[in-house]
Amino acid sequence: MKSCPLPGIDARLRFHDITGDGPALLFIHGLGCASSCDYPAVAANGALQGRRMLLVDLLGSGFSDRPQAFGYTIDDHARSIVALAEALDLRELDLFGHSMGGAVAIAAATMLKERIGRLVVGEPNLDPGGGFFSRRIAAMSEEDYVDHGQASLVRASRDEGNDIWAASLARSAPHAVHRTARSLIAGSDPTWRSVVTSLTRPRTIIIGERSLPYDDAEGLPESGVASIVVPDAGHSMAWENPGGLSRAIAAALS
Repeated sequence: MKSCPLPGIDARLRFHDITGDGPALLFIHGLGCASSCDYPAVAANGALQGRRMLLVDLLGSGFSDRPQAFGYTIDDHARSIVALAEALDLRELDLFGHSMGGAVAIAAATMLKERIGRLVVGEPNLDPGGGFFSRRIAAMSEEDYVDHGQASLVRASRDEGNDIWAASLARSAPHAVHRTARSLIAGSDPTWRSVVTSLTRPRTIIIGERSLPYDDAEGLPESGVASIVVPDAGHSMAWENPGGLSRAIAAALS
């Protein structure tokens, strides 16, 4: 694992840097998750082997730092991705972002501009209002969520059989999770949907077969956004079918 200090923030992003050829493929995880947990099996699959891959834990998650004096908004996370790209002198890179990480990837793509080759998003947040878990988290005050809300959500998720997410969430900073959830609820102006449909770079949305019909993809094909379905998987496609997700990403990048 490697470490990157962020300018203007007393904090470091930590990431796996898998050596390979071509533009780096940078993975951005979802809310309460960590790329160091979600994507090693995806990266190890033969469909992506041979290319450089960066598995990044966002601030507040996984092995990265969790400073109190950080906003943890979607744009804040996107700026940290830009800072990493600049620190590594990445002249061209591809982005994959899942769920909340999809919104981060979209925001980062607008900041990175000509450096972006291809943008791939897995069931991303595109509109204000968040999802089931972000709404559940943001319904509490930050103080209550930090005090008892996250521990309660971890227990409930384990009881419901969502063991991997519960384990990742338990290792995430509660203040970070709450602030990011609130940012997802608030959305952006223009919306992430408007941004992704207006980008001129090749774009692909990846959907788990069990998530079909997927209403959030409405209007994307008309804007030139390709779609790929991962079989035998739902929203948690990196855990449910890592090989299928790897092949879908590889197809999107080809």
